[in-house]
Amino acid sequence: MVNPKATTTSERSRDVLVRALRSEVDLSVRYTRRRGHAMDLAREAAQEGVDLVVTLGGDGTVNEVVNGLMAAEPPTFRTGRSSAERLPALATVPGGSTNVFARALGLPREWPDGTSMILEGLRLGRSRTIGLGRADDRYFTFCAGFGLDAAVIRRVEQARRKGRVSTPALYFRSTASQYFVGSDRRHPSITLERPGEAPATELATAIIQNTAPWTYLGDREINPNPEASFDSGLDVLALRRLRVASTARTAAQFFSKRPDPHGKQVLRLHDVAEFTLVSDRPLPFQLDGDYLGEREKVRFTSVPAALRVIC
Repeated sequence: MVNPKATTTSERSRDVLVRALRSEVDLSVRYTRRRGHAMDLAREAAQEGVDLVVTLGGDGTVNEVVNGLMAAEPPTFRTGRSSAERLPALATVPGGSTNVFARALGLPREWPDGTSMILEGLRLGRSRTIGLGRADDRYFTFCAGFGLDAAVIRRVEQARRKGRVSTPALYFRSTASQYFVGSDRRHPSITLERPGEAPATELATAIIQNTAPWTYLGDREINPNPEASFDSGLDVLALRRLRVASTARTAAQFFSKRPDPHGKQVLRLHDVAEFTLVSDRPLPFQLDGDYLGEREKVRFTSVPAALRVIC
């Protein structure tokens, strides 16, 4: 499944990839034509009983494919099995600007090296089963955000629609603009609710991870929740206030070689099965780096052992 608008590939490189994969598997190529199309194609592939879905694109393409796979009705001969057993395996060739999911699986950053590793994994039968996160009715592979980081992604997407290139500098400028100009930092509005636990109130923003790292700045990992893993529940980092000094100190901890974000304004939770974020006003919301609008309430759940991936 190919996103022809993938930022780090060309038509020639896509042809090379297709020829390489066809040397190992019986391959049918599908191109995405619009937002949400990859979800439809992945659902159809699962319903047809294919064994493997390969994506060439960024994290947004992967997210759509995963949601299409998880929404599929399985062929009759695959019913009664777990989703990881009944659904096609997923192989992800990095073709976007950051490729967090592929790199979190241990794949190289560049698509030629990633393709070689996937081909090796197919030859050796090398795969692993991973858990997913779910926000209401939509799955995510590595992260979600409610508040500041989602607002930054909204700004970046607006800039990209105007022709700007996605770079670390663009993200830095968007973060600074959103923090100092676009955020109501004095009135934290989020409450985190967990079954059997007292609610955590007056939170300003929340980052949810299904694995680590949260993202990359070039080759450098950024780790708000360094213990997050595909093999455990969800991890949460929330800030109670967005004061300049404490926020800058916490952000610096994300970049540490041994990150351990902490402080009076930091709330961290590890390996959480379910929780709900509620805000008294609409806040920006993102999944896997895609801005999905504003929400007042989102229920998060961990979905263990959900999908088999080639790695």
